[in-house]
Amino acid sequence: MKAFVPLLSCKNLCTYFPIKSGFLRRKVGEIKAVDNVCFDIGEKEIVGVVGESGSGKTTLARSIMRLVEPTAGEIFFDNIDITHMSQQELRPLRSAFQIVFQNPASSLNPRMSVLDTLKEVVLFHQMAEDPVDYILSLVRKVGLDEEMIARYPHELSIGQQQRVSIARALITRPSLLVLDECISALDISVQAQVLNLLLELYEERRMSYLFISHDIRAVQHLADKILVMKDGQIVEQGPALEILENPQHPYTKLLVSAELPV
Repeated sequence: MKAFVPLLSCKNLCTYFPIKSGFLRRKVGEIKAVDNVCFDIGEKEIVGVVGESGSGKTTLARSIMRLVEPTAGEIFFDNIDITHMSQQELRPLRSAFQIVFQNPASSLNPRMSVLDTLKEVVLFHQMAEDPVDYILSLVRKVGLDEEMIARYPHELSIGQQQRVSIARALITRPSLLVLDECISALDISVQAQVLNLLLELYEERRMSYLFISHDIRAVQHLADKILVMKDGQIVEQGPALEILENPQHPYTKLLVSAELPV
């Protein structure tokens, strides 16, 4: 049997935010948004993270991407310690791990057409000799009509905007895609379409996903393994089917039974 080799490994990861008070804004406490989190993602593995709003899911995603600085712990990507790398040192690795955010409208420049948005990334990373042909192939891949590349974000539905965001994340052919509540702003029918798109892309490209959602059923649709977060900590993790059919932690039981508000 082939030994498990993690693509991403988080060891005792902590991200704390100071609470300040008074005229001098002295630190009086801290919010433990991510608290001593440990988990691995293997190559070609889909790991889901589930928990209610405020559980630390988004901070975990941003910490992994180094969009916020971890307080303690270690992050290894492809066996490289990226925890304390400068942004300049990280730049060559950025193409290998990409993120798709919850609100596509806020992550797309309203003054740039779809073509210009995608072309900017293609040219920056020198991904193709013919950027337009490459962009058209990606647009088709995510289920958009080619004529949409001339449109601006406000001329697209939110589902179409999210497909553009996914296309942008795919430009660099990443080995890890972090999906932070990427379907929560979509209508139910559009959620299903995007989930199916992600499955199709996985089957074709075999990249790893870290799929973050407050909806455990959406996570079940994709994930091989589920991590359950509460108050910044992972309270339970294991194979998706095992977590859903035989949850051990009381919080997981509430999530599975849909008794917990999100």
